[in-house]
Amino acid sequence: MSPAIRSILAIVLAGIWVNASEFFRNQVLLLSRWEDHYEPLGLTFPADPGNAAVWVVWGFVFAAFTYAISRRFGLAATTLLGWTAAFLMMWLVTWNLSVLPVGILWYALPLSALEAFVGALICVKVAPAESAGWSSRRR
Repeated sequence: MSPAIRSILAIVLAGIWVNASEFFRNQVLLLSRWEDHYEPLGLTFPADPGNAAVWVVWGFVFAAFTYAISRRFGLAATTLLGWTAAFLMMWLVTWNLSVLPVGILWYALPLSALEAFVGALICVKVAPAESAGWSSRRR
């Protein structure tokens, strides 16, 4: 399989994983906590199809970002950099806007770390940096 096909496949598979993980965490496991937090704020937790479509795009952008990081860094650094950019920064913003139910972090922290790790692992295993002419070591 060509390196270009492997790259696309890595991003697609990682994107599917990220979106499935996000859906499970936010729409199955934690939906009632989100809704309970939004209600006193006079808000409705956004779950309409248009909002869902934006999150699907977010998931594939995160997968592409993870893939790009994996071209230069190993699995651990890719996981940590991707998790920090996608989750830690998002939670800081949503907390600052008072729309983050802080209690969900007990679940979201380990599940998002797992999400970032598996996404990075998919990228590293499906499209190794060396096979695309990239080095995972700093030059």
